[in-house]
Amino acid sequence: MTERTGDTWSRREVLWSTTTVLALAAALPCGAAPRWREAAALPLRVQEIYPCLHDGDIWVAGGLSPDVPAPQENISNRVLRYDTEQNTWRNAAALPEPRHHGLLVSDGGELLLFGGFIAANGGRWSASREVLRLDGERWSVIGELPEAQSETVATVVGGHIHLAGGRAPAGALNADWGHQRDVATHQVFDPETTETAPASPLPMARNSATSFVIGDQWHVVGGRTVGGGNTARHDVYDLTDGRWRDGAPMPQAQGGLAAANLGKHGYVFGGEYFSPGGGGVYAEVWEYDSDADRWRDAGTMPVPRHGLGAVAVGEEIYVVAGATAAGGAGTSDRLSVFTP
Repeated sequence: MTERTGDTWSRREVLWSTTTVLALAAALPCGAAPRWREAAALPLRVQEIYPCLHDGDIWVAGGLSPDVPAPQENISNRVLRYDTEQNTWRNAAALPEPRHHGLLVSDGGELLLFGGFIAANGGRWSASREVLRLDGERWSVIGELPEAQSETVATVVGGHIHLAGGRAPAGALNADWGHQRDVATHQVFDPETTETAPASPLPMARNSATSFVIGDQWHVVGGRTVGGGNTARHDVYDLTDGRWRDGAPMPQAQGGLAAANLGKHGYVFGGEYFSPGGGGVYAEVWEYDSDADRWRDAGTMPVPRHGLGAVAVGEEIYVVAGATAAGGAGTSDRLSVFTP
């Protein structure tokens, strides 16, 4: 070690100190804040959507919209697709009838839609069992689920589509919101045979949860029950051995949220809560580390929303539409892009 006298350092010691500091700084995490940017707005304001990535584009089907004429009960039949490279939206083949909470899934080059609610039986919350497929320029009904499931979550494994949780008719009546019950139903749909098989039920019946897949683990996060409100529950399904286990609960109970994953991290956005004063919308973004089974704060949304969608494309997550106020108000056409 070079000696120093008073406050005078040798050139050799200064160089060693500077090099060490730079090396240590490079080894530490940068701690950069997540970035947000706005992309092209949707052609209409819409909420209660379940978009997906298909054929390189982001697709949105149906939903609740104040821009839809009143005779359609403000339920949309429009199908939109967004080109991430061109930053443009265009219309695709419309649904056979207006539908909200319909779940879009891309599998093996095919675009499918499961369930949702239609205007029937004298109400606008009639749960559908139908499975639709986009065939060229039109949608076809290719089958029916044994039990209707809406406000559910899904994932694709080996060409089969898993659907878990959500809501289904509680009895013979099937027209209004109050006619539906929370379910823990787990069904596996085979697009080739259009047959459905039961699987291990979700440990907790709930609706309006969200999910993402990391490796062979399907993470079902948050949601709510009609009687108990929002939950922070986190259930993990092993897609290899077909068993559920507990994951670390979310830091906050949230329902009506959306999620996507990038690598080994899952990201959860938005949601809503209800209170005697009317409720509100969550701004928090949460990041889940699958290696550590741990959540951390990942910032806030520039414009909080619920009833929205989240779709990962490359190293970014597109946060799609939704509503800025709890319930049916504040429906938005925003498309925001999140980069961790």
